[in-house]
Amino acid sequence: MWQPQPGWHALPGGGGPSTLGAWRAVVGEQAVVVKRIAAPQPGDPGELSDPHHFAYWRREAEVVGSGLVEATPGLRAGGPGAVDEDDEGITLIQPWIEDAANNGLAIARCLGRFAAARIETPWLARDQLRDRMGRVERNGGWRTLGRTTLADIADRLWSRRIGLMDRLDALPQVPQHGDATPANLRGREDDDVLAIDWGSLGTGPVGADLGYFALSAREQLTPLVEAHLLGLPAGLATRVEVELGARVTAVYTAFNRAEWALARVAVGEGPLVAKLRHPSVAPYLRSLQRLVPEIEALL
Repeated sequence: MWQPQPGWHALPGGGGPSTLGAWRAVVGEQAVVVKRIAAPQPGDPGELSDPHHFAYWRREAEVVGSGLVEATPGLRAGGPGAVDEDDEGITLIQPWIEDAANNGLAIARCLGRFAAARIETPWLARDQLRDRMGRVERNGGWRTLGRTTLADIADRLWSRRIGLMDRLDALPQVPQHGDATPANLRGREDDDVLAIDWGSLGTGPVGADLGYFALSAREQLTPLVEAHLLGLPAGLATRVEVELGARVTAVYTAFNRAEWALARVAVGEGPLVAKLRHPSVAPYLRSLQRLVPEIEALL
């Protein structure tokens, strides 16, 4: 059975549903990250074996092994890595990337440049937001939010989800990191951001990566869109298209997260209203408050 080596330092977080853990280590004189990914077992969700689903278990190993994003514009990997596969899973070894404290506007511009990258393989993720909405729907929708003062807004947005997903499908489809958070867009070299955790790499509507990033960024969406357009190649998409992709992705992702967080504490004793200030819930509700202009635009 695979085990981390003594002296490796465990890292927080660490990737998708198949990731067993990530550690910082030293190979020779180079600082690296070692990540262990478990192979699907009988009874595991079929999505783990679907090359187009965002949860596909092999995708990050395919990215590292192919070198696909080592020279992409705007956003790229920190260098070549190694892939070691066995019967139980895959071990990835990749260069350690120092945190460059990247400015949000600079990241937004680099995401725009990355939208012009040419990446074609049979294992890119597709329909990521639609698949996430499908998961929520199978779990009953935003039923916990339906018990709060957000009920009317949540109901109106939920009823419009299919039409908005269709509008996203009609937008220009571009490369996307798929998990564009400040923690994953951590490094910098020349004019490019060095990114980690490429397990959700795929294609999606223009602006989607930006909307996902906006949920964790300090900046509001409007200045992020302005910066994104500076990096986006002329003629690839309009401002309206970028705003739509970013807005729908940000709003629906924020509502999904708020529902998930609130549903976890709702089963405990006490009234639901008292749990809105719970430390595991409040950050997600504050995220919704920041998005009020975007929510109003969709309504």
